[in-house]
Amino acid sequence: MVSVSEAKAIIKKHAHFVRTGIKTLSESLGYTVAEQIISKYDIPGFRQSSMDGYALKFEDHNNRLEIVGEMRAGKQSDVTLLSGQAMRVFTGAPIPTAVDTVVMQERVYREGDWITVADEQLTLGMHVREKGSEATKGTLALAQGTVLTPAALGFLAGIGCEKLLIFEPPKVAIIVTGDELQEVGQPLSFGQVYDSNSIQLRAALQKAGIETVQVFHATDDPAALEKILGQALLASDLVLLVGGVSVGDYDFVVQSALAQSVRPHFHKVKQKPGKPLFFGTKDETVVFGLPGNPSSALTCFYLYVLPAIDRMMQRADSVCYSKAVTTVDYPKNSGLTHFIKAHLMDGKVLPLHAQESYRLQSYAQANCLLVIPEESTGIVAGEEVQVIVLP
Repeated sequence: MVSVSEAKAIIKKHAHFVRTGIKTLSESLGYTVAEQIISKYDIPGFRQSSMDGYALKFEDHNNRLEIVGEMRAGKQSDVTLLSGQAMRVFTGAPIPTAVDTVVMQERVYREGDWITVADEQLTLGMHVREKGSEATKGTLALAQGTVLTPAALGFLAGIGCEKLLIFEPPKVAIIVTGDELQEVGQPLSFGQVYDSNSIQLRAALQKAGIETVQVFHATDDPAALEKILGQALLASDLVLLVGGVSVGDYDFVVQSALAQSVRPHFHKVKQKPGKPLFFGTKDETVVFGLPGNPSSALTCFYLYVLPAIDRMMQRADSVCYSKAVTTVDYPKNSGLTHFIKAHLMDGKVLPLHAQESYRLQSYAQANCLLVIPEESTGIVAGEEVQVIVLP
C-alpha cells in the first residue's frame, strides 16, 4: 500500500504517453500547442487608425487644415497627404502615407472642408497602429505549450493561422464490471443497481476534453473480463477498469490485468474513499482500476486519472488546490488521508452529509474535496485546511 503522494509520483512517472495531431482553429479550444507558431505576416499589414477622426502630420496640428477626402476600413488604395491637409479616417482604416497622427473626431472644430485641432493632449503618433504591432512576420507569435483559450484562438485567426499542431487527447476505454449492474432506463430486478459509473466517468472525460471514449460492460467472469480488457488495451491509450479491484471472491480486475501483461505499479492507497485503487501500464497504455463505489470512483478520477490526462495532453493541472477555514469539527483516525465531499464559499468550507463511498447525493452538491492528512486525527472548526477545488 502506498501513500497519496507516492501514488501521485508513480503515476506522474509512468503517464508519459504523448501524441500530436493537426486541428483547425474551430476544433482546437482547450488543447495545447505542440509547436512554436511563427507569424507568416506583419499584422496589421499597414499603418491604421485606432479611432474615428482625422489623419494629419503632427507638425501641422496647430494649423487650420483642409480635409481632402476620407479613408474607410477595407479601402485598398493608398494616398499621400501634403502639408496643410487632413483626411477623414475611421477605426481600422489605413492612414495616408507621410501621416503620423490621428486626432479624435470629438477633438476638432470643423467648418465645411476645414478643421482646427482642439486637443491639448495630442502627441506624435497618437491613435496610430503601426504595421506589425500585433505580430511581426518571421517572429514567434505563440509558444509551444500554450493552452488554446478563446483569446488565443482569436489571436491566431487574426494573424492568419488556419491549422495547428496540438497535443492529442488519449483514447479512453471504460470497462464497468459487475453482474449487479443494470442499464439506466431498464427495470431493476431484486439485487440490481443502476450503472452510474459509466455515466459520470464519461461525463468527466468529456469535460476534460476527451473525444474518443468506448464503454464496455463485463460480467464477474475472469475469462470474459480478460477478453474485453485485451481488446481495450489494443485500441486505447488509457483504460479505466471500474469495480472488482478489492479482494472479494468476485473481484477479478487485478488478476485479469496481470493475465493481460499489465505491469502493476501499485495496488491500494492509504486514503478514504478509494483505498483499493490499482495502477499499471502495458507498453504506453495506462491502466487504472477504480473502486466500484461511485463516490470512490469519482474521487480517484479527480485525484489520479485527471492529472494523468493533463500530463498526456501537456497542459496545466485541471484540479487546483487551495486553503480554506473549516466551519465544523470533523474527527477521524490516523492512518488514511480522507477526502471529504464539501462546499466552499467565501474562504469557508463545509463538509457535506452522506460521506459514504456508495453515495453520490452529496457529491452532486459538492464543489470541492476537503483534505485531512494521513497522520491527522481530525480537524476543528476555525482551522485552516487544504481543499481541492473540483473542475
